[in-house]
Amino acid sequence: MAADKGAAFVLPRSATGFFQPKDGPLPEVDQRMFRAALYAAARVAEGRVGQVEVQAYPRTFHTATVIMGTREHVVLCHTHHPWIAFAAELRDWYADEFLTPPPWAHAFADLGFEVLDRVRLTTPLADVDTSVLTRGEWRDIRLYGITTLGGVLFNSWD
Repeated sequence: MAADKGAAFVLPRSATGFFQPKDGPLPEVDQRMFRAALYAAARVAEGRVGQVEVQAYPRTFHTATVIMGTREHVVLCHTHHPWIAFAAELRDWYADEFLTPPPWAHAFADLGFEVLDRVRLTTPLADVDTSVLTRGEWRDIRLYGITTLGGVLFNSWD
């Protein structure tokens, strides 16, 4: 299910992947649940799971591909929140290179993930509730020239 386009997106703590030790550890999406949803989506798509790469520091997301014939779909899964996005190619970070979710993306929502669509991910930060971001997070956002919600969520800042 795509996010409601009419509601303002509220960034929760840990959306950027940064944390303060005093706040405790960041939440983590269960990798087994992501894999289960990925295989369910591939079945619905009548395709197969291709490459799966688990998040590695400093990236904030896992990547995977679903292969349908000669077409490959790139799936991104945020490490700390159950958000799914789609992109045209595998990269270490994204700004606005997101795709509209394919019809079979509902398989992720059926298993508890929130599928973020291109409109939501390319929302300017000015239209997002960023009140939880720290000065350090804003410094990196400016340093890397990030201007969209998707750029904040699917990053590889160090």
